[in-house]
Amino acid sequence: MDKSNFKIASDEEIDVAHSGQYLLNLPISVDESKLDKKLLKKYFAEHPHESLPEFADKYIIFRRGIGIDKTTDYFFLEKVDMIISRIWGWILRKTRLFSRRSSSRRQKNPKKDDGINSEAEDQDLYVERIRIENMELSLRSLMSKITIQEPTFDRIIVVYRRAGTSAKSDRGIYVKHFRHIPMADLEIVLPEKKNPSLTPMDWVKFLVSAIVGLVAVVSSLELPKADIWVMFAILSTVIGYCAKTYFTFQQNMATYQNLITQSMYDKQLDSGRGTLLHLCDDVIQQEVKEVIISFFILMEQGKATLEDLDLRCEELLKEEFGVCCNFDVDDAVQKLDKLGIVARDTIGRYYCVGLKRANEIIGTTTEELVLKAKQGAVSS
Repeated sequence: MDKSNFKIASDEEIDVAHSGQYLLNLPISVDESKLDKKLLKKYFAEHPHESLPEFADKYIIFRRGIGIDKTTDYFFLEKVDMIISRIWGWILRKTRLFSRRSSSRRQKNPKKDDGINSEAEDQDLYVERIRIENMELSLRSLMSKITIQEPTFDRIIVVYRRAGTSAKSDRGIYVKHFRHIPMADLEIVLPEKKNPSLTPMDWVKFLVSAIVGLVAVVSSLELPKADIWVMFAILSTVIGYCAKTYFTFQQNMATYQNLITQSMYDKQLDSGRGTLLHLCDDVIQQEVKEVIISFFILMEQGKATLEDLDLRCEELLKEEFGVCCNFDVDDAVQKLDKLGIVARDTIGRYYCVGLKRANEIIGTTTEELVLKAKQGAVSS
Protein backbone atom coordinates (compact mmCIF):
# COMPACT_ATOMS: atom_id res chain seq x y z
CA MET A 1 0.00 0.00 0.00
CA ASP A 2 2.88 2.37 0.75
CA LYS A 3 4.43 1.69 -2.66
CA SER A 4 1.08 2.56 -4.28
CA ASN A 5 0.98 5.80 -2.24
CA PHE A 6 -2.09 4.75 -0.26
CA LYS A 7 -2.36 6.10 3.28
CA ILE A 8 -4.43 4.90 6.21
CA ALA A 9 -7.21 7.39 6.90
CA SER A 10 -6.72 8.79 10.41
CA ASP A 11 -9.37 9.97 12.86
CA GLU A 12 -8.55 13.59 12.02
CA GLU A 13 -9.12 12.98 8.31
CA ILE A 14 -12.37 11.14 9.01
CA ASP A 15 -13.53 14.06 11.19
CA VAL A 16 -12.73 16.49 8.37
CA ALA A 17 -14.72 14.31 5.96
CA HIS A 18 -17.74 14.07 8.29
CA SER A 19 -17.77 17.74 9.30
CA GLY A 20 -20.04 18.62 6.37
CA GLN A 21 -22.99 17.21 4.43
CA TYR A 22 -23.22 16.65 0.70
CA LEU A 23 -25.77 14.32 -0.90
CA LEU A 24 -26.18 11.87 1.97
CA ASN A 25 -28.19 13.36 4.83
CA LEU A 26 -28.86 10.24 6.89
CA PRO A 27 -26.92 8.99 9.92
CA ILE A 28 -25.17 5.81 8.78
CA SER A 29 -23.47 3.50 11.26
CA VAL A 30 -21.66 0.18 11.07
CA ASP A 31 -23.07 -2.98 12.64
CA GLU A 32 -19.92 -3.89 14.55
CA SER A 33 -21.36 -7.23 15.66
CA LYS A 34 -21.00 -8.46 12.06
CA LEU A 35 -17.29 -7.60 11.83
CA ASP A 36 -14.28 -9.55 13.07
CA LYS A 37 -12.21 -7.73 15.70
CA LYS A 38 -9.24 -10.09 15.98
CA LEU A 39 -7.50 -10.09 12.61
CA LEU A 40 -6.62 -6.39 12.25
CA LYS A 41 -5.98 -6.01 15.97
CA LYS A 42 -3.42 -8.81 15.83
CA TYR A 43 -1.85 -7.44 12.65
CA PHE A 44 -1.32 -3.93 14.00
CA ALA A 45 -0.01 -5.36 17.28
CA GLU A 46 2.74 -7.10 15.27
CA HIS A 47 3.17 -4.18 12.82
CA PRO A 48 2.67 -0.93 14.78
CA HIS A 49 1.45 2.08 12.82
CA GLU A 50 1.08 5.71 13.86
CA SER A 51 -2.24 7.59 13.84
CA LEU A 52 -4.48 4.54 13.58
CA PRO A 53 -8.20 5.35 13.61
CA GLU A 54 -10.38 4.14 16.47
CA PHE A 55 -12.10 1.59 14.20
CA ALA A 56 -8.79 0.03 13.09
CA ASP A 57 -9.56 -3.24 14.92
CA LYS A 58 -12.72 -3.79 12.82
CA TYR A 59 -11.96 -2.36 9.38
CA ILE A 60 -9.38 -0.13 7.78
CA ILE A 61 -9.74 2.57 5.12
CA PHE A 62 -6.88 3.46 2.76
CA ARG A 63 -7.06 6.67 0.72
CA ARG A 64 -5.09 8.16 -2.14
CA GLY A 65 -5.46 11.42 -4.00
CA ILE A 66 -7.89 14.32 -3.74
CA GLY A 67 -10.47 15.39 -6.31
CA ILE A 68 -13.59 17.54 -6.62
CA ASP A 69 -17.22 16.53 -7.20
CA LYS A 70 -19.90 19.02 -8.29
CA THR A 71 -23.68 18.54 -8.30
CA THR A 72 -26.24 20.94 -9.80
CA ASP A 73 -29.89 20.62 -8.73
CA TYR A 74 -32.77 22.52 -7.12
CA PHE A 75 -32.28 21.04 -3.60
CA PHE A 76 -35.72 22.42 -2.68
CA LEU A 77 -36.25 20.58 0.62
CA GLU A 78 -32.68 21.23 1.71
CA LYS A 79 -33.15 24.96 1.05
CA VAL A 80 -36.43 24.99 3.03
CA ASP A 81 -34.73 23.21 5.96
CA MET A 82 -31.89 25.73 5.91
CA ILE A 83 -34.25 28.74 5.77
CA ILE A 84 -36.31 27.35 8.69
CA SER A 85 -33.18 26.72 10.76
CA ARG A 86 -31.93 30.25 10.06
CA ILE A 87 -35.31 31.72 11.08
CA TRP A 88 -35.23 29.74 14.33
CA GLY A 89 -31.68 30.91 14.95
CA TRP A 90 -32.73 34.52 14.38
CA ILE A 91 -35.68 34.13 16.80
CA LEU A 92 -33.45 32.59 19.46
CA ARG A 93 -30.95 35.42 19.11
CA LYS A 94 -33.66 38.06 19.34
CA THR A 95 -35.36 36.51 22.36
CA ARG A 96 -31.97 35.89 23.99
CA LEU A 97 -32.90 32.44 25.21
CA PHE A 98 -29.25 31.68 25.69
CA SER A 99 -27.33 33.53 28.34
CA ARG A 100 -24.03 35.26 27.68
CA ARG A 101 -22.34 32.62 29.77
CA SER A 102 -23.46 29.79 27.51
CA SER A 103 -22.50 31.79 24.42
CA SER A 104 -19.04 32.43 25.82
CA ARG A 105 -18.66 28.70 26.44
CA ARG A 106 -19.67 28.01 22.90
CA GLN A 107 -16.99 30.36 21.64
CA LYS A 108 -14.35 28.44 23.55
CA ASN A 109 -15.34 25.18 21.88
CA PRO A 110 -14.15 25.17 18.26
CA LYS A 111 -16.72 24.22 15.67
CA LYS A 112 -16.20 21.41 13.27
CA ASP A 113 -16.01 23.89 10.43
CA ASP A 114 -13.04 25.53 12.18
CA GLY A 115 -11.52 22.07 12.37
CA ILE A 116 -11.82 21.82 8.60
CA ASN A 117 -9.83 24.99 8.14
CA SER A 118 -7.07 23.88 10.48
CA GLU A 119 -6.86 20.45 8.92
CA ALA A 120 -7.09 21.95 5.46
CA GLU A 121 -3.74 23.63 5.99
CA ASP A 122 -2.29 20.26 5.11
CA GLN A 123 -1.69 20.54 1.37
CA ASP A 124 -2.84 16.97 0.85
CA LEU A 125 -6.31 17.78 2.14
CA TYR A 126 -6.91 21.38 1.04
CA VAL A 127 -10.01 21.74 -1.14
CA GLU A 128 -12.91 24.17 -1.15
CA ARG A 129 -16.35 23.11 0.01
CA ILE A 130 -19.40 24.87 -1.46
CA ARG A 131 -22.42 23.95 0.67
CA ILE A 132 -26.00 25.15 1.01
CA GLU A 133 -25.49 26.38 4.57
CA ASN A 134 -22.84 28.83 3.30
CA MET A 135 -25.08 30.30 0.58
CA GLU A 136 -27.42 33.28 0.70
CA LEU A 137 -30.96 31.89 0.37
CA SER A 138 -34.19 33.71 -0.39
CA LEU A 139 -37.68 32.87 -1.65
CA ARG A 140 -36.50 33.65 -5.17
CA SER A 141 -33.59 31.23 -4.97
CA LEU A 142 -35.87 28.35 -3.92
CA MET A 143 -36.90 27.71 -7.52
CA SER A 144 -33.47 28.11 -9.09
CA LYS A 145 -30.74 25.54 -9.53
CA ILE A 146 -27.56 25.78 -7.51
CA THR A 147 -24.21 24.01 -7.69
CA ILE A 148 -22.61 22.53 -4.61
CA GLN A 149 -19.05 21.24 -4.45
CA GLU A 150 -17.37 18.66 -2.26
CA PRO A 151 -13.79 17.33 -2.18
CA THR A 152 -13.43 13.64 -2.95
CA PHE A 153 -11.05 10.84 -2.11
CA ASP A 154 -9.81 9.88 -5.56
CA ARG A 155 -9.21 6.25 -4.54
CA ILE A 156 -10.36 4.34 -1.46
CA ILE A 157 -9.67 0.75 -0.42
CA VAL A 158 -11.62 -0.82 2.45
CA VAL A 159 -10.30 -3.97 4.16
CA TYR A 160 -12.30 -6.01 6.68
CA ARG A 161 -13.34 -9.52 7.68
CA ARG A 162 -16.80 -10.61 8.72
CA ALA A 163 -17.34 -12.09 12.14
CA GLY A 164 -17.68 -15.85 12.22
CA THR A 165 -20.45 -17.73 13.99
CA SER A 166 -20.17 -20.67 16.35
CA ALA A 167 -21.31 -22.98 13.56
CA LYS A 168 -19.21 -21.50 10.78
CA SER A 169 -16.14 -19.30 10.99
CA ASP A 170 -15.90 -16.84 8.10
CA ARG A 171 -12.17 -16.61 7.29
CA GLY A 172 -12.50 -14.58 4.08
CA ILE A 173 -10.87 -11.14 3.97
CA TYR A 174 -12.84 -8.58 1.97
CA VAL A 175 -10.95 -5.96 -0.05
CA LYS A 176 -13.03 -3.37 -1.93
CA HIS A 177 -11.74 -0.63 -4.20
CA PHE A 178 -13.69 2.61 -4.84
CA ARG A 179 -13.08 5.82 -6.75
CA HIS A 180 -14.26 9.45 -6.52
CA ILE A 181 -15.97 9.17 -3.13
CA PRO A 182 -17.15 12.54 -1.73
CA MET A 183 -15.63 13.11 1.70
CA ALA A 184 -18.92 14.02 3.34
CA ASP A 185 -20.51 10.84 1.91
CA LEU A 186 -17.73 8.54 3.06
CA GLU A 187 -20.29 6.38 4.90
CA ILE A 188 -21.38 4.74 1.64
CA VAL A 189 -18.17 2.68 1.52
CA LEU A 190 -18.39 1.44 5.12
CA PRO A 191 -18.83 -2.33 5.54
CA GLU A 192 -21.92 -3.98 7.06
CA LYS A 193 -24.00 -0.80 7.31
CA LYS A 194 -27.14 -0.68 9.42
CA ASN A 195 -30.39 0.26 7.71
CA PRO A 196 -31.00 3.97 8.40
CA SER A 197 -34.13 5.02 10.28
CA LEU A 198 -35.67 8.19 11.63
CA THR A 199 -33.17 10.06 13.74
CA PRO A 200 -33.85 10.90 17.42
CA MET A 201 -34.23 14.54 16.34
CA ASP A 202 -36.98 13.54 13.89
CA TRP A 203 -38.86 11.77 16.68
CA VAL A 204 -38.40 14.83 18.91
CA LYS A 205 -39.90 16.97 16.13
CA PHE A 206 -42.90 14.64 15.89
CA LEU A 207 -43.49 14.61 19.66
CA VAL A 208 -43.00 18.35 20.11
CA SER A 209 -45.33 19.08 17.18
CA ALA A 210 -48.00 16.75 18.61
CA ILE A 211 -47.73 18.27 22.10
CA VAL A 212 -47.86 21.85 20.78
CA GLY A 213 -50.85 20.97 18.61
CA LEU A 214 -52.75 19.32 21.48
CA VAL A 215 -52.04 22.23 23.83
CA ALA A 216 -53.21 24.73 21.21
CA VAL A 217 -56.41 22.78 20.49
CA VAL A 218 -57.25 22.31 24.20
CA SER A 219 -56.60 26.01 24.83
CA SER A 220 -58.94 26.89 21.97
CA LEU A 221 -61.68 24.62 23.32
CA GLU A 222 -61.50 26.27 26.72
CA LEU A 223 -62.32 29.64 25.23
CA PRO A 224 -65.97 30.86 25.56
CA LYS A 225 -66.34 30.88 21.79
CA ALA A 226 -64.20 28.23 20.23
CA ASP A 227 -63.40 29.00 16.60
CA ILE A 228 -63.36 25.81 14.57
CA TRP A 229 -61.32 27.49 11.82
CA VAL A 230 -58.56 28.34 14.28
CA MET A 231 -58.39 24.74 15.47
CA PHE A 232 -58.40 23.57 11.86
CA ALA A 233 -55.50 25.90 11.03
CA ILE A 234 -53.52 24.68 14.07
CA LEU A 235 -54.08 21.02 13.26
CA SER A 236 -53.26 21.59 9.59
CA THR A 237 -49.99 23.28 10.51
CA VAL A 238 -48.99 20.48 12.89
CA ILE A 239 -49.94 17.74 10.43
CA GLY A 240 -48.16 19.58 7.60
CA TYR A 241 -44.96 19.92 9.60
CA CYS A 242 -45.02 16.22 10.57
CA ALA A 243 -45.65 15.29 6.93
CA LYS A 244 -42.78 17.50 5.83
CA THR A 245 -40.42 15.80 8.33
CA TYR A 246 -41.54 12.34 7.17
CA PHE A 247 -41.24 13.10 3.44
CA THR A 248 -37.81 14.65 4.00
CA PHE A 249 -36.73 11.36 5.57
CA GLN A 250 -38.21 9.41 2.64
CA GLN A 251 -36.33 11.59 0.17
CA ASN A 252 -33.11 11.08 2.11
CA MET A 253 -33.75 7.32 2.06
CA ALA A 254 -34.22 7.40 -1.73
CA THR A 255 -31.01 9.42 -2.09
CA TYR A 256 -29.21 6.92 0.14
CA GLN A 257 -30.37 3.97 -1.97
CA ASN A 258 -29.28 5.75 -5.16
CA LEU A 259 -25.86 6.49 -3.68
CA ILE A 260 -25.41 2.89 -2.58
CA THR A 261 -26.41 1.64 -6.05
CA GLN A 262 -24.09 4.16 -7.69
CA SER A 263 -21.20 3.21 -5.42
CA MET A 264 -21.68 -0.47 -6.29
CA TYR A 265 -22.00 -0.10 -10.08
CA ASP A 266 -20.16 3.13 -10.86
CA LYS A 267 -17.73 3.99 -8.08
CA GLN A 268 -16.57 0.47 -7.13
CA LEU A 269 -13.58 -0.40 -9.29
CA ASP A 270 -12.97 -3.94 -8.12
CA SER A 271 -12.88 -6.27 -5.14
CA GLY A 272 -10.90 -9.24 -3.85
CA ARG A 273 -8.10 -10.48 -6.10
CA GLY A 274 -8.87 -7.85 -8.72
CA THR A 275 -7.97 -5.13 -6.24
CA LEU A 276 -4.70 -6.87 -5.35
CA LEU A 277 -3.76 -7.19 -9.02
CA HIS A 278 -4.64 -3.54 -9.54
CA LEU A 279 -2.35 -2.57 -6.64
CA CYS A 280 0.51 -4.64 -8.06
CA ASP A 281 0.09 -2.91 -11.42
CA ASP A 282 0.01 0.47 -9.67
CA VAL A 283 3.27 -0.29 -7.87
CA ILE A 284 5.01 -1.30 -11.11
CA GLN A 285 3.79 1.76 -13.00
CA GLN A 286 4.68 4.11 -10.15
CA GLU A 287 8.24 2.83 -9.86
CA VAL A 288 8.79 2.78 -13.62
CA LYS A 289 7.57 6.40 -13.90
CA GLU A 290 9.87 7.50 -11.08
CA VAL A 291 12.87 5.83 -12.76
CA ILE A 292 12.06 7.37 -16.18
CA ILE A 293 11.63 10.90 -14.77
CA SER A 294 14.89 10.70 -12.80
CA PHE A 295 16.84 9.39 -15.80
CA PHE A 296 15.30 12.06 -18.06
CA ILE A 297 16.34 14.88 -15.70
CA LEU A 298 19.91 13.56 -15.48
CA MET A 299 20.05 13.13 -19.25
CA GLU A 300 18.69 16.62 -20.04
CA GLN A 301 20.15 18.73 -17.22
CA GLY A 302 23.40 16.92 -16.45
CA LYS A 303 24.98 16.02 -13.13
CA ALA A 304 23.06 16.65 -9.91
CA THR A 305 23.19 15.83 -6.24
CA LEU A 306 20.38 13.81 -4.71
CA GLU A 307 18.72 16.96 -3.30
CA ASP A 308 18.99 18.82 -6.62
CA LEU A 309 17.62 15.85 -8.54
CA ASP A 310 14.65 15.62 -6.15
CA LEU A 311 13.91 19.33 -6.61
CA ARG A 312 14.23 19.20 -10.40
CA CYS A 313 11.87 16.21 -10.67
CA GLU A 314 9.25 17.95 -8.55
CA GLU A 315 9.61 21.15 -10.62
CA LEU A 316 9.16 19.15 -13.85
CA LEU A 317 5.94 17.57 -12.59
CA LYS A 318 4.63 20.96 -11.48
CA GLU A 319 5.45 22.62 -14.81
CA GLU A 320 4.05 19.85 -17.00
CA PHE A 321 1.02 18.73 -14.98
CA GLY A 322 0.42 21.50 -12.43
CA VAL A 323 0.75 19.02 -9.56
CA CYS A 324 2.80 19.44 -6.40
CA CYS A 325 4.14 16.20 -4.97
CA ASN A 326 6.89 14.74 -2.83
CA PHE A 327 9.03 12.84 -5.31
CA ASP A 328 10.63 9.65 -3.99
CA VAL A 329 14.06 10.24 -5.49
CA ASP A 330 15.93 7.83 -3.19
CA ASP A 331 14.05 4.79 -4.47
CA ALA A 332 14.35 5.91 -8.10
CA VAL A 333 18.12 6.49 -7.93
CA GLN A 334 18.62 3.19 -6.12
CA LYS A 335 16.89 1.36 -8.98
CA LEU A 336 18.86 3.27 -11.61
CA ASP A 337 22.10 2.39 -9.81
CA LYS A 338 21.05 -1.26 -9.60
CA LEU A 339 20.42 -1.26 -13.35
CA GLY A 340 23.92 0.16 -13.85
CA ILE A 341 22.90 3.21 -15.88
CA VAL A 342 23.84 5.90 -13.34
CA ALA A 343 27.01 6.53 -11.35
CA ARG A 344 28.50 9.09 -8.94
CA ASP A 345 31.49 11.35 -9.42
CA THR A 346 34.12 12.20 -6.82
CA ILE A 347 32.04 14.96 -5.20
CA GLY A 348 28.88 12.83 -4.90
CA ARG A 349 26.93 14.07 -7.94
CA TYR A 350 24.93 11.58 -10.00
CA TYR A 351 25.20 11.31 -13.76
CA CYS A 352 23.76 8.91 -16.33
CA VAL A 353 25.12 7.02 -19.30
CA GLY A 354 23.93 7.78 -22.82
CA LEU A 355 20.47 6.65 -23.90
CA LYS A 356 21.78 4.13 -26.43
CA ARG A 357 24.20 2.67 -23.88
CA ALA A 358 21.42 2.50 -21.29
CA ASN A 359 19.27 0.43 -23.69
CA GLU A 360 22.18 -1.93 -24.29
CA ILE A 361 22.75 -2.37 -20.53
CA ILE A 362 19.08 -3.00 -19.74
CA GLY A 363 18.69 -5.37 -22.67
CA THR A 364 15.45 -6.82 -23.93
CA THR A 365 12.59 -6.44 -21.43
CA THR A 366 9.87 -8.98 -20.77
CA GLU A 367 7.29 -6.65 -22.32
CA GLU A 368 9.31 -6.46 -25.54
CA LEU A 369 9.58 -10.26 -25.68
CA VAL A 370 5.80 -10.59 -25.27
CA LEU A 371 5.22 -7.95 -27.96
CA LYS A 372 7.57 -9.75 -30.37
CA ALA A 373 5.81 -13.03 -29.69
CA LYS A 374 2.43 -11.47 -30.47
CA GLN A 375 3.74 -9.91 -33.68
CA GLY A 376 5.23 -13.26 -34.71
CA ALA A 377 1.93 -15.02 -34.05
CA VAL A 378 0.02 -12.43 -36.12
CA SER A 379 2.45 -12.61 -39.07
CA SER A 380 2.35 -16.41 -39.12
